[in-house]
Amino acid sequence: MALTDPSTPVRPGEELDATLIDPYLKSQIPGLSGAMQISQFPGGASNLTYLLKYPDQEFVLRRPPFGHKAKSAHDMGREFRILNQLRDAFPYCPKAYVHCTDESVIGAEFYVMERVKGIILRAELPAELNFDAGQTEALCKGFIDKLVDLHQVDYNACGLGDLGKPQGYVERQIRGWSERYEKARTPDAPSWERVARWLDEKQPADPPTASLVHNDYRFDNVILDPKNPMRIIGVLDWELTTLGDPLMDLGNSLAYWIQADDPAPVQLMRRQPSHAPGMLTREQFVAYYAERSGVAIDNFDFYYAYGLFRLAGIVQQIYYRFFHGQTQDKRFAQFIHMNQLLEHMALQLIDRSSL
Repeated sequence: MALTDPSTPVRPGEELDATLIDPYLKSQIPGLSGAMQISQFPGGASNLTYLLKYPDQEFVLRRPPFGHKAKSAHDMGREFRILNQLRDAFPYCPKAYVHCTDESVIGAEFYVMERVKGIILRAELPAELNFDAGQTEALCKGFIDKLVDLHQVDYNACGLGDLGKPQGYVERQIRGWSERYEKARTPDAPSWERVARWLDEKQPADPPTASLVHNDYRFDNVILDPKNPMRIIGVLDWELTTLGDPLMDLGNSLAYWIQADDPAPVQLMRRQPSHAPGMLTREQFVAYYAERSGVAIDNFDFYYAYGLFRLAGIVQQIYYRFFHGQTQDKRFAQFIHMNQLLEHMALQLIDRSSL
């Protein structure tokens, strides 16, 4: 079994025309030659990701999804810029080569970056890694370390000081996700009204220091070195990156973090091996982040509830496309059940919260 992330045949309805892409890339990337083969990476539920394989080089093409997309989402130029300007300070960003705004090439804006070949963890730790609990704990802490490192990057020195507006970030996120959820709501979707109201009432002030916020930091967006799987060599999916409260980013990551003692219905949502022996619990995750970052965290309930609410918004936006027949990807049929479960988790959290 290959541990590196495999590509597969392109899904029906998501094909690209090699006769248009190939000459375009050869006009943009010096020395590129030979025939191109196109396949698709099956993971991910937002931007579509393809492998472009030449005899001597491999690239990854990213494009927005087909069908409905939220305004300001899927900004290819923004992601291209982040990769190239952040790379010196945070060397886990793949190198981006080409940003194409000519939609006649593939029917949408896109960009092309290097392929960082490595291991991407999905729902289970591969048995071939043969990690014991101590190694898994070290891997988990290394994963958190990279998030801390990102939050400590001097974004002004990278020329990314205009990437977002840190002032009022928390309030904008609560209001913005409430509005986006309502726009994407389908007749079978839960209301989230009580959770949204609680978040609005309990929101903290802006932090004294803002940071780069990845907004989708999880194990399946991290690439491990095939020769040393304890080492992270890449971080992917920068489409949602902005400037804001680093604890909101931590809340986003914890919303995906299903631990070993979570109930069976919650385990069905798990997309990373956060349950494996040695992985930190959510409480330990927060404590380790606080220790490494030097940030005092008195009560994390607000940030975790926000993460669950935001994740439900993302899930519902994707489900909206499936509900209205704008995508043929059958994975998305189950997203309505995930949304309902996320609301249940958030309601349980706020019922027991001391906030």
